[in-house]
Amino acid sequence: MSAAYVQLLDAAIAHCEALRADGIDSVPVSAETLAGLSAKRPAPVRPVAPKPAAPAARPFAFVPASMTTTPEASSPPAPVAPSSAPRPLPASVVSRWGQAARPVVPTVATKAQVLPSQPPLPPPLPPAAKDAAMAELRTRALACVQCSHLASSRQTVVFGVGDIHARLMFIGEAPGADEDQQGEPFVGKAGELLTKMIGAMGLSRSEVYIANILKCRPDTPGQTAGNRKPTPDEMATCIPWLHQQIDIIQPGVMVALGATAVEGLLGKTIGITKLRGTWQSYRGIPLMPTYHPAYLLRNQAPSEKRKVWEDLMAAMEKLTLPINAKQRAYFLPKP
Repeated sequence: MSAAYVQLLDAAIAHCEALRADGIDSVPVSAETLAGLSAKRPAPVRPVAPKPAAPAARPFAFVPASMTTTPEASSPPAPVAPSSAPRPLPASVVSRWGQAARPVVPTVATKAQVLPSQPPLPPPLPPAAKDAAMAELRTRALACVQCSHLASSRQTVVFGVGDIHARLMFIGEAPGADEDQQGEPFVGKAGELLTKMIGAMGLSRSEVYIANILKCRPDTPGQTAGNRKPTPDEMATCIPWLHQQIDIIQPGVMVALGATAVEGLLGKTIGITKLRGTWQSYRGIPLMPTYHPAYLLRNQAPSEKRKVWEDLMAAMEKLTLPINAKQRAYFLPKP
């Protein structure tokens, strides 16, 4: 038997030992592979350190592939919570191949791994309980100092504004300088444009709810003006406040303004150009991604304004709000 074959067989044995260490005690193989594995392996020519006594383990079973199609074998296993870190290799594998030689095992989508990552919304609260819950949440959020660098540079915590019983909710990125001073989201130039957009829908700011992924303005050391995108760590730390706001409000439709809002809510880093105009879902709530008003301030082409307006009309239709002929004609070329 060639040395190459022996080395290949050793690698297969090490692979199986590593799988067994992770709790996997059988794998499907073809009849040809099973026949090849049954060949007698010669004694190794290199010295092997004696193994310490260990409790008997279940033998690792090679299951012929033909058996994996039976009804019994095809029934789904009980969900097992995926481990956050791989288990250490057995001592016998480490002594033979080294710690870095662990075979790469392809990830298999088990039933436990494909469960929805977004938890369901809690039962809706009655109006009076909503008011009390949001007031209590606001008090806690205004005192938040989890991001020490943001807490030390902010003027105010920009919690959110609007009707907590609203059917429509807008989600932005983070406060800017104007919002940081006034403590209200979307009050700068982009906010003025958003207010006009909401008005064109036949609504007012007081009839919707507006919030951001971040409650504090991202610090800009060394800069006297301008803004920056929140970091992933800042978003992960702050977004539980927004999750709790949504738990309380439970709007009928949400509009995500810009790529950062989509990333914070859905974890998707796909460009907003590809996502806008296509319905997404946040914990069962229809979510419409669209451009941020700041983008329209930079690009005021009627075609771009029309794209955002079509997204807003889709939200109106989802909420069964009336849309008149004049609204449908906004930003269309004149005949």
